[in-house]
Amino acid sequence: MRTNIEIDDKLMEAAMAAGGFKTKREAVEEGLRMIKRRKAYDALLSAYGTLHWDDSDEGWAQWREQQALLVKEAEPEPYLTPAPAAKAAPVKRGRAK
Repeated sequence: MRTNIEIDDKLMEAAMAAGGFKTKREAVEEGLRMIKRRKAYDALLSAYGTLHWDDSDEGWAQWREQQALLVKEAEPEPYLTPAPAAKAAPVKRGRAK
């Protein structure tokens, strides 16, 4: 989208130097990406202290047991093949005599 805006020259020079940007467009686009990411970072920070992380060997052992149970529950029952039926006598075709 094409947009014309007035930006403080000193601020733009400082941003371009700090980020190593070659053009004003690169600097502005990176600034917009940073604002977009900021929302995700804020959501992660608000979750601080609400999640439980157990990195112990016992924790991993419990997790593997749970996964094994889930896999076992998801396995389909083996197919039962029906017993072969007795073959019927072949039907004779043709005119009745």
